[in-house]
Amino acid sequence: MRKQTRHILLACVVFSFITIFYLSLSAMECPNSQSRASAWAAWAANQRLGKNLSYSLSVPIEYSEDTPLIFIGGVPRSGTTLMRAMLDAHPEVRCGEETRVIPRLLAMQASWSRSSRERNRLIEAGVTDEVLDSAVRSFLLEIIVGHGEPAPRLCNKDPFALKSLGYLSRLFPRAKFVLMLRDGRATVHSMISRKVTITGFDLTSYRDCLVKWNRAAEVMYEQCQAAEKGSCLAVHYEQLVLNPEDVLQKLLQFLELPWDPAVLHHEQLIGKAGGVSLSK
Repeated sequence: MRKQTRHILLACVVFSFITIFYLSLSAMECPNSQSRASAWAAWAANQRLGKNLSYSLSVPIEYSEDTPLIFIGGVPRSGTTLMRAMLDAHPEVRCGEETRVIPRLLAMQASWSRSSRERNRLIEAGVTDEVLDSAVRSFLLEIIVGHGEPAPRLCNKDPFALKSLGYLSRLFPRAKFVLMLRDGRATVHSMISRKVTITGFDLTSYRDCLVKWNRAAEVMYEQCQAAEKGSCLAVHYEQLVLNPEDVLQKLLQFLELPWDPAVLHHEQLIGKAGGVSLSK
């Protein structure tokens, strides 16, 4: 009888250990389950907003120098924000707000390249073009990827970044560039009347602003024309406003993106979660 009682007690102890073991496993799995639930909740929210994502938020997207990034640029007040908002409404694209740091870094790199003395000092220090390009590429990619949600196609809208269009195309061979062009008189009137501060532009002088506009637009347009065929598209702001569907169909074909009517109704997504956020 005592032997039978011992067996029963032993069985109870073993059963208790097994129960505790499985309960601990379940507790450990809870955070993962919550993460998956959060990912699916975010995906469902985007679906409701019309952002029919073709990728799973639970699977990370890998980005590299071969990623087909989209760069939007032009002189400020030329429709770069409108173009960015329209593309942001596309379910496969994420542009996000201006980073402000990207054109500054590109301008710094350009100044190093123009100065033979600085260039020689860098080479003597072991900072070759290959080393510098690799560092700049990594920095740009980190900023573009990190300042918003993941998406199959990422784009950046920092207007003056396209002053370095040729350099960017070297860093990212598969990148596409969209250059916004607008009548210089309308552009300058817009920046002066709205008091939009732009480095180097004297907002008290129409003449100074027109000269600076012409110089900046010329630099970007020449690089767009010299870019590899099929990598840069110049879009006229006036045509975009008058014939948005025709221009956007041509643009999406250039970007190798499927047509989606959401790009014609970006205003419906402004300020909404998973929608279009505007710079303040």
